[in-house]
Amino acid sequence: MTDSPKSSRISGFYDLSIEMRHAELAQRGFLDPEDIPVLEGQNGLTLEQAQHMIENVVGMYSLPLGLGLNFLVNGRDVIVPMAVEEPSVVAGASHMAKLARAGGGFTAHATPPEMIGQMQILDVPEPHLARSAILEKKADLLAEVSGIDPVLKGLGGGPRDLEVRLIEESPIGAFLVVHLIYDVRDAMGANAVNTACERLAPHIETITGGRVHLRILSNLADRRLTRASCTIPLSELAFRGFSPEEVRDGVIAAWAFAASDPYRAATHNKGIMNGVDAVVVATGNDWRAVEAGAHAYAARDGRYTSLSTWSSDGAGNLAGELEMPMAVGIVGGATKVHPAAQVALKIMGVTTANELAEIIVSVGLAQNLAALRALATEGIQRGHMSLHARQVAIAAGAQREDITRLAQQLVVEKTVRIDRAKEILAAWNEK
Repeated sequence: MTDSPKSSRISGFYDLSIEMRHAELAQRGFLDPEDIPVLEGQNGLTLEQAQHMIENVVGMYSLPLGLGLNFLVNGRDVIVPMAVEEPSVVAGASHMAKLARAGGGFTAHATPPEMIGQMQILDVPEPHLARSAILEKKADLLAEVSGIDPVLKGLGGGPRDLEVRLIEESPIGAFLVVHLIYDVRDAMGANAVNTACERLAPHIETITGGRVHLRILSNLADRRLTRASCTIPLSELAFRGFSPEEVRDGVIAAWAFAASDPYRAATHNKGIMNGVDAVVVATGNDWRAVEAGAHAYAARDGRYTSLSTWSSDGAGNLAGELEMPMAVGIVGGATKVHPAAQVALKIMGVTTANELAEIIVSVGLAQNLAALRALATEGIQRGHMSLHARQVAIAAGAQREDITRLAQQLVVEKTVRIDRAKEILAAWNEK
């Protein structure tokens, strides 16, 4: 089958040299010639730029940037840049995207990009009366911050609602919490929300007679959810001697373990985040915020559980769904400072933060399926260790063609350890 120019299906991409991969992407219109030096590290983030991003800069730290292929999200072909050091993540997500493609790809939807700003109000004389007083002044308070960011307002963003909670039991006694719901459009939104909370603080104090203490965005962005789903046709599930039904039922049983047990759910969700974080990092977004929101959301009902759901549909196919907060942006912060992040967004062709969120959660669902299928069939180590063997070979001192040769021998021996790798290299050098 001939791949169409803008298809995320690029046959044999794995076997191409890096130079040939760049040429292939440029030929298909995913890259311009000036983008290639950025990917090669020549025109990427400079020390001077880094010096202004964080404190005490002494150098740069790089991660491999790979491409997730085969993704079809809401009917659009997407090539997904993924920055990650762990072997098998890019390959696993790409292969599962290929299986999902046979069922129509991923369907994803993101809610409006509304973030929550929190204000903690202490020393309130009459908490219940103060709560009512704040709600009575809601319209005035929202108007106070509606024009605080003219650019955001011009794009249709701004304050949406105000909620008040009474925390009656805490180590310091009762206090009020005000939630400012703020539409941040294509930004992650932390700066806009924090600024708005700062503006409102003195007005809240006047209304309540209390003292506004913390004024900060919440990373439990449960007003900014993204959901992705896919259907894997039963015919696509046969795998290395396992029947389609065995694979389907094995994946569902593995998911049920995570849904029922927090010890398993932690590792299950970590597998999801392998894919999610890789795209978040590649696009210069805040992966710590996304991680925090994901795990808090997984425990929203008081028990930590799986973020995803897997089941069999009426036709016996494997159906999966993933829902999680996804606070990412395509403007501001490192996304606009880091040249490689800009190239990553260009490769994906995203035009809104919601579109980026939909792609990221689709990748998380694909990566989740890759881990579950491996666990439910041959075990996680076979595929993972074959890729890990290359890292061990390099760490042992192998170079050029010896890397692949040594990795293959380690896998055959089922001893993917650096001490054994050094023994093999020493024996080769004696010949």
